[in-house]
Amino acid sequence: MLSEKFFECLDKDGIVAIATANEEGQAHLVNTWNKYIIVTEDEKILIPCAGFHKTEKNVANNSYVEMSIGSPEVMGRNYMGAGFHLTGTAEFHSDGPLFERMHQERSFCSRIMVFTPETCRQMV
Repeated sequence: MLSEKFFECLDKDGIVAIATANEEGQAHLVNTWNKYIIVTEDEKILIPCAGFHKTEKNVANNSYVEMSIGSPEVMGRNYMGAGFHLTGTAEFHSDGPLFERMHQERSFCSRIMVFTPETCRQMV
């Protein structure tokens, strides 16, 4: 599902925006950098977390997450800049093999968000 262009974005500088909703339906948005993400062989997206406390609380009540990933350094459809909109579910891990894999590369993380994409659409 994740395209070559998506992986090209991850290899360049860019920002990731992650949206969740609390129990009252209010949106919450957090950010990280493309370079911090690891994608597993089965296309789970691992995101290191040092903060993300509201996101984790929201995911505990509603695992649905939307995410955007992009980079101005990648050729998009007609011009420089490519971006993707993803939907899926997430869960948090503070131990286990996925956490250990991330912690080896991003020692600052206290836990990880494991995002399982259901859709990935190139927007620009």
